[in-house]
Formats: sequence, C-alpha cells, structure tokens
Amino acid sequence: FACICINKVSLTMKTTFRPLVLAAALTAVISTPTWALQPNNEPISPIPAAKVTNPAMVELGKKLWFDPRLSKSGFISCNSCHNLSMGGSDNLKTSIGHNWAEGPINSPTVLNSSMNVAQFWDGRAANLKEQAGGPIANPMEMAFTHELAVDMLNSIPGYQAEFKQVFKKDTINIDQVTDALAAFEETLVTPNSRFDKWLQGDQKALTKNELDGYKLFRDNGCVACHNGAAVGGNSFQRMGLVEPYKTDNPAEGRVAVTGADADRFNFKVPTLRNVELTYPYFHDGAADTLAEAVDTMGRIQLGKKFTPEENAKIVAFLKTLTGEQPKLTMPILPPSSDKTPRPEPFAKK
Repeated sequence: FACICINKVSLTMKTTFRPLVLAAALTAVISTPTWALQPNNEPISPIPAAKVTNPAMVELGKKLWFDPRLSKSGFISCNSCHNLSMGGSDNLKTSIGHNWAEGPINSPTVLNSSMNVAQFWDGRAANLKEQAGGPIANPMEMAFTHELAVDMLNSIPGYQAEFKQVFKKDTINIDQVTDALAAFEETLVTPNSRFDKWLQGDQKALTKNELDGYKLFRDNGCVACHNGAAVGGNSFQRMGLVEPYKTDNPAEGRVAVTGADADRFNFKVPTLRNVELTYPYFHDGAADTLAEAVDTMGRIQLGKKFTPEENAKIVAFLKTLTGEQPKLTMPILPPSSDKTPRPEPFAKK
C-alpha cells in the first residue's frame, strides 16, 4: 500500500510534478460523487489475459524459474521467494537467502509484475529482464555469479539443446537467461477476478458489502495511487505522507537509486491484485493482516481513521481483487552432466 499518484508517467515527471499530480488526483477523487459507481468508468481496469508469442522461450524460462542450480547452494530458486503457490510471494516478513541470511526487505509478488513502472521496491531495475539477473548474483540471495550460472547451464546437454532451439546460438549467455526468465514472468498475470467481472458488467459479481468497501476505497482517495489494471505499481510515493511511518527497517526507498533527498522513503506503490495472498504487507513486512494494513495506510497516507466497520468493508473489497492464479505444469528439469559443478549448500563463504 501507499497513496497518492495517478497515471503511469515517466519517472522524471513523477519526481518533478508530484505536487501537480497530487492536486489533480485529489481533485478527481473529491469531485466524484460517492454514489456514482460506473463499472465502465472507474480508475481501475480489468487485467487482460497473457498473450504468449514465443511458447518455447516461455517454457525455457519456466524451467529456469524453478531450477535451484542457479544458486550456489543448489537449494534456492526464483520460486523460493516468489512462490507461485502463495500469490507469487513467500509470506515472510523478509525472505531467507543463502546460508539462511535474513533478507533486507519484503519480497514483492511476481504476479502481474510486468505492469510495474519498474522492478524492486526502489525501482532500481527498469524492467523484468534487468530484474531477473539481480538475485542470481546477489550474495544474500542466490549467491552465485552470472559467469558461474552460465557455466552451469552450458554443462547440461538438455539446456544446451533448448537454448539453441530458442536463441539459434551455440552457446548460452546471461542475456539469454534473463530474456527467458522475463518471458515466463510476463505470463504470470491474474485476470478474471470478481472485481474485474463487475467492471465488465456483471452486477452480481460483488456483494453490497464489497461494493460499499470499494466506494470507501475510491472516495477516500486510495485510487489516487492504487489505480490502473494492477491497482498500483505505476508510481513511487512517500511512505508516511500525512503522518511519519515508524519502522526499524533501514531501507530508504527511491533515494538509493536517484540520490535525490526528495525521494527518501519513496517506494514503488505495490499492486493490490491478489493482496489477500501476499501478506505480510509494506516494504518492511510490518503489517500481518489486511485490516492492519488498511488502518495504517488510512492514518499515515490519508489522515483518516477508518471505523472497524469501514475497515472490514474495505478488506472485503480488496479480497475481490484475487484473480485466476497461473495454472502451471511443473517442469522436468534437464539432468546435470558429469561436468556440471555440484552445489555447495553448506559452504561457509
């Protein structure tokens, strides 16, 4: 959660014109009658189904996604921290890395991540391809190097054949690895939520309680930032706009990328799609429940204290954003050869 921005614009424009965007967003929200619910004219739009243009690359990316041999320990895969059986997250406050290292920040969901303006909480990766190479070489995460990962893949005949089929080259490189991973991640969208069905005209898709929750969510200004198909993910905003956010987590947000003090504690606004599955919440994982998250966001972002009844209605609405989860057949990974380096799960360094 976080609030205050609308429309996906360039990162430069977000920083330069934030006051204008804020004013426009609040004006739009305030001027919207609380009774006006128009499924075809709401700030949230339905998620389109994934369009697969290169099935062979997606299938290769799926194998890489689930392959723990891309980690030094041979134990951690991409799916370890972005579990597709758990909403694309790991439901931990911060993730567990190599040698049981405690991660520095909450793991964001991979579901619908192709709709994000950038990747990671601080937006340091411009796209999924750029993001995909990060954890492999991060000493606290998979603790490998790109060179070792490529050597491992080149030592496996099954991967050699599949990469050659997809990329038409005799050797594997890290660009191919990240291309394939990104292609797979782009298919991880969750259409056909009950809220999407309501947006598409099914008046019976939501209960009165859920619609009341959406009206509260919209008319109190949450949609100023949580909008679009992903219900977020398209801007960076300050955590603690009205009231300072208190946390022990050292992450300072976007400033780590831009160096601009104005970006201190600005984090990428998370998607609210499938939010009932992606607890705990916030960059520090401090909110264990949706009710707690709604209460905190109301106070620190909107200056609003929701009553228990209002909070429950908003939570009911948020649960309607859970869409169809990706349906996958687990891949059979190609076996290592005699030349494949063996993992070191208990290495001290």
